Amino acid sequence: MTDFASDSQHELPPPAPRSARRRAREFVLQGLYQWRVGGADEAAIEAYAPEMEDFAKADRDFFTTVLRGVISQQEALTARIAAHIDRPFGELSPVEASVLLLGCFELLKHPETPYRVIINEAIELTKAFGGTDGHKYVNGVLDKVAAALRPDEVAARRKK
Repeated sequence: MTDFASDSQHELPPPAPRSARRRAREFVLQGLYQWRVGGADEAAIEAYAPEMEDFAKADRDFFTTVLRGVISQQEALTARIAAHIDRPFGELSPVEASVLLLGCFELLKHPETPYRVIINEAIELTKAFGGTDGHKYVNGVLDKVAAALRPDEVAARRKK
């Protein structure tokens, strides 16, 4: 009898390498968490991030642009998100709140990135760093935010 784990026909492929942009999103999320929970300011987050493992593999420009953008526009982003959630924004978990801010910012400021990619990235971040079913909540909220911010793109995707 063959041991399944040693049977080369059944070995799982290694996970796909994370893109520089995905890594940047992970560091943005960590920075936003530090900002929301620990009170760290933008300068402290930007100074600390390069010391973190694998930061050199991240898209530094994307990290900086998104981190600064979310922090500077957090009130407007929160207002856009608040229209689509079932409780006050302040009651969301820090991870879910940070992922929603990140996703909303990208939907607004990065039209070159398809909305489904932004939502999928947000789901993956929430699965990796959030609570058990947080990704389902993030998915539902960002679907609504995307429909409000990118109605033509969302309508075209739904027709397929």
